[in-house]
Parts: sequence; structure tokens; C-alpha cells
Amino acid sequence: MGKPTGFIEYEREDVPYRLPSARVGDFKEIYTDFREGELRTQGARCMDCGVPFCMSGTGCPIDNLIPEWNDLVYQGRWREALDRLHKTNNFPEFTGRACPAPCEGACVLGIVDPPVTIKNIECAIIDRGFAEGWVKPNPPKVRTGKRIAVVGSGPAGLAAAAQLNKVGHEVTVYERADRIGGLLMYGIPNMKLDKAVVQRRIDLLRQEGVKFVTRAHVGRKEGFSGGHMTGIMEERGHEIKYVEPNALREEYDALLLATGATQPRDLPIPGRQLGGIYYAMDFLTRNTKSLLDANLEDDASYISAKGKDVVVIGGGDTGADCIGTSLRHGCRSVVNFELLARPPAGRAANNPWPQWPRVFRVDYSHGECRDVLGEDPREFSILTKEFMDDGNGNVAAVKTVRIDWSNPSANAPFTEVPGSEQEWNADLVFLSMGFLGPEGTISDMLGLECDDRSNYKAEHGRFATNVDGVFAAGDCRRGQSLVVWAINEGRGAARAIDEYLMSRSTLPAPGVTMGSALSAWR
Repeated sequence: MGKPTGFIEYEREDVPYRLPSARVGDFKEIYTDFREGELRTQGARCMDCGVPFCMSGTGCPIDNLIPEWNDLVYQGRWREALDRLHKTNNFPEFTGRACPAPCEGACVLGIVDPPVTIKNIECAIIDRGFAEGWVKPNPPKVRTGKRIAVVGSGPAGLAAAAQLNKVGHEVTVYERADRIGGLLMYGIPNMKLDKAVVQRRIDLLRQEGVKFVTRAHVGRKEGFSGGHMTGIMEERGHEIKYVEPNALREEYDALLLATGATQPRDLPIPGRQLGGIYYAMDFLTRNTKSLLDANLEDDASYISAKGKDVVVIGGGDTGADCIGTSLRHGCRSVVNFELLARPPAGRAANNPWPQWPRVFRVDYSHGECRDVLGEDPREFSILTKEFMDDGNGNVAAVKTVRIDWSNPSANAPFTEVPGSEQEWNADLVFLSMGFLGPEGTISDMLGLECDDRSNYKAEHGRFATNVDGVFAAGDCRRGQSLVVWAINEGRGAARAIDEYLMSRSTLPAPGVTMGSALSAWR
């Protein structure tokens, strides 16, 4: 550690976002450029804490060597910091932008002071690495002759492909959309993760030898009822190739399913059939596709919130992204319903360090809403009861009731507050209540066992399903989760597949315990 008293001398200073009034006028990234001197000072705040919980099971799921590269940035040794970062993370440019940073929630300094700006430092390291030309394709020198098919090109699928390719296997990634990236390309809006950043990494993987097949839906066409991306592609006249999963089993030595958890949770209340009610991911996907295809000039191909009253049901990152996208369209108003109570300003007694702090936060779009429309859009402890008809089959309002979590009954964890009914104007409603698991066509066709949450059943660490040679990783296995957990699963599945094919593996096994993290650190 280069600055033993740094955590005492320096205050936390985040790399600021662009001003809300400026950034809501475009879909460019919300971030400003980092300043080297300020980042080195922030690196100096990293303590010689002895036990780095930031890289533990409660912190970073991929065991990032955070204290090491914090210190290297403080010393100005950026190239070495990049090498340390890439030892554990295939895609730091994604996690440095889209990860909620559980590492910061577990930072020892965070017990008494604001934690180290780990996420900012991580993003600065990789962005500088690309700017300096240090990040270059590194194809394997020898090929094993083994062939693996990966279904899904989100962070889990790409991480697995990168690792398997690194040890010489031939990897082909199948993606049903017209662009590679899965959630990274179409699920996370451009203002949080510019698609040029995603494409830059995909181009590197392609140069290293990974093969990509787009517009390839692995599953069946007959009786298919799910998959918003496939529907959008066919709606716009794109040809979709349907691929039999059992044919992939026959053609390849191993098959990895990294399809994500793409079945959205619905809200079956009166009026659900009305026009103007959409799943959040449909809204975000169509917007990003139109932005990339036509800079939002093809009005008929995306859902525009311009001049409309918008209601977002459900919080979290996806709900915040719906708010931010609606503001950029020029909505008249936006309100966000959250069933849970408003979180406390600081950690509650039942939420001690180093757990993820469940506290009140102002996300980028919440700040934008306050700046543009004058108030925070969130309404807590509120239950949606009914969608109201405008008389023409479209939604006109949403009826709600306030709920009280302090007096649970035998039948429900909350009670409705008498006399708190309210109607909210709504031209558009976006359902952002999470996901239930992967679509069932692949599991049905392969005969896969699923767990009680409808995810593909495969033990973490082994990632093997009940079907020989078929593995599962990411949200389709563990349920809806973080980008950094998807990378953990992709890397772990790659090691499991390598062992399956070669009887041993030199690939690292990302752990989820403090012991494994400390072993990697030392």
C-alpha cells in the first residue's frame, strides 16, 4: 500500500455524471471523463485493511484483485493495474459501467466513512487501457480440436466463450437477435452502456477466434409464445433461423446454455388487456434497436413516450432505465410505483456491514426527473389495483392503494390503508417487476430438469445439467442477477466444460468465499 494514511487524508470524490439538464437531451453516456490525479488520490484511500472484504463472497463475485489495482493506480502504474484487472474480469468496461458495485458495499472503509470509489477506478483502468492501445486481441497459439456451442451472447455466454477460446477450444456463439451482446446490447440503455463499447469487445473476441451466429433462435417455432426479441425481429421482416438444440448436441462436443431469464413477471389485474401496457424490456429493447438502426427516426418501430403520462410499475435498475428513457423521449410526466417501503437513509440493524446496504439511493434517472420535472418519481408502499379504460380500449389511468408493512396479517405481509385509493393518469404503463426464469422451449426439447423457480437445474461450480454434455450458466441457471454474477458463472462454466472435455483445466475457478478470494490475492 503506497499511502498508509490516504483513507484519513482524503475524502471520497466520485467521477461526476454529466449535468441532468444536458444529458436528458441525448442517449450518450451519462459519465464524464476521469482525471488521472483525482483517480490516483481515490486509489490512495484504499486501506491496508488486512482482510479485503471487497473481494470476498459478500463483495465482488469474480474476486477482483481490488486492493492491488487500487494501489497501482495510486502509484501511476496503469498498465500493471490493467493486467491485474484482466486476471479476474473479462469485461471490466461493462462492470465499470453497469455493475451496482457490491464491492463498495463490502469495503472496510465503508464501516465508518464513504467507501473507496472502486467502480470509478475500475472503469478508468480499462478505458485508459483501450485509449493507450494496451488492449489487443490475443488468440490462442494452439487449438485443441474441441468444439463448443454457446447459446446466448449476454455477459455469461461471452465470458464463457472468451475463457474457452483462450485455452484453444473452437467456440461458436448463437444469438437470436441481430446483434451480439444480449442484455449488454439491448437490455441496458445506451446512456449507461454505449453500444460502441460493447461492439469493441465483441470485435476483439472475433479477432481472437470466437465465432458468432446472429438471428439464430435455438428452439422451436411451432407453438412458440415467448421471446420479445424474436418477435421484434420477425415483425421487422428479419429472417430468423430456428436451430434444433439436439442438433447442436450432435454437432458440438459440449453445449452451454446462457440464455438469460427472459420471462417477465406479469401483473394480472383488471384492465391488463388494454393498449398502452408493455413489459419494460420491450420498451427498452425497441428503443435501443431503433436508436442503433435509425437514430429513433423510425417512429413506428419503437414505443415513444413523447408528450405522454408514464407509469412505471416496479423499481430496480430496469425501472430506473424506463424513467430515463421516457425523459429522453420528452414525456409529460412519469411516476414509479414501488411495492416495498422506502429504504432508510443508513443501514438498518438487520442489514449490517459487509452485506449489500439496502439504503435509499438516487439513481441517475431519479436525479434527472427531479431536475427536469421537479420531483423524485418514486412512490413507495403502493399497490396497483386496476388499469382504467379510456373508452377506446387503451389505458387512461392506474388505480392504486397505499399499503402498510408494519401490521402484517396471516394472509399477507402488508395491509391496505383504508381511504388511500388514488387514480393516476397514464397513457403508457411499463411493467418492471423482474423475471421468472428462462423460456421453456430449450429445456422441453432437451429434456432438462428445472428447479422450483423454473431455472435450468445445474449446481454452481459444476454447471452440468442432467443431460450429458449440456451445461448452464448465468440468469437461466441462478435466476435474475447482476452482470458481474453472470461473468462469474460464465467463467466457472468454462472451467467445468474444459474439465469435461480435457479431464483437467488450467482455467481459474471464480469462488464465492473469502478463502478463495484471499488465495487469489496472495
